[in-house]
Amino acid sequence: MELRLEQVEQRQGASVHLFPLDLTLVPRAVTVLLGATQAGKTSLMRVMAGLDAPSRGRVIADGVDVTGRPVRERNVAMVYQQFINYPSMTVAQNIGSPLKLRQESGIEARVRELAAKLHIEPLLDRLPAELSGGQQQRVALARALAKKAPLMLLDEPLANLDYKLREELREELSLLFATGESTVVYATTEPTEALLLGGYTAVLDAGELLQY
Repeated sequence: MELRLEQVEQRQGASVHLFPLDLTLVPRAVTVLLGATQAGKTSLMRVMAGLDAPSRGRVIADGVDVTGRPVRERNVAMVYQQFINYPSMTVAQNIGSPLKLRQESGIEARVRELAAKLHIEPLLDRLPAELSGGQQQRVALARALAKKAPLMLLDEPLANLDYKLREELREELSLLFATGESTVVYATTEPTEALLLGGYTAVLDAGELLQY
């Protein structure tokens, strides 16, 4: 997907979360949003996803103006730092849920394939409450990948994990993103993480896009 933001601005009352910015994501590549806390990364991702409409400006997806179109009407996958999973579903059911919604065939094989890539095959029959934080985040990532959405947004997905787990998962994500199946946007506060993930980097500070 080619996603283009034209003079996108986000205000809430007197507060400015995003100053007017133009940004065109390189299709089927990784763009890292790099900036400190409160830089505007999450605000920008929420506009990209359709969770929030911008105060001004336009969001263009593959040449179509989708400004204000809600997230449920867009084909977007999101992963947050809080590793959100469905608590009453097993790991396998969590991963397969986007495929089941689309009534796809071969769900079990696809679930096993993704579980193998993220090293969670032995956990497929467990519930999220029985997993560690690192394992839960792998499940959330596998579910997002299962969706095969043209736009994949990851908002500091490794922030709550310990250093060793972050290193492991970062390496695995780099390999998964390298397939070029989706346009990926990855938010981080860590310059080292941005460099290791490669791709393109958008530097944000206090709601302003400084460099891309």
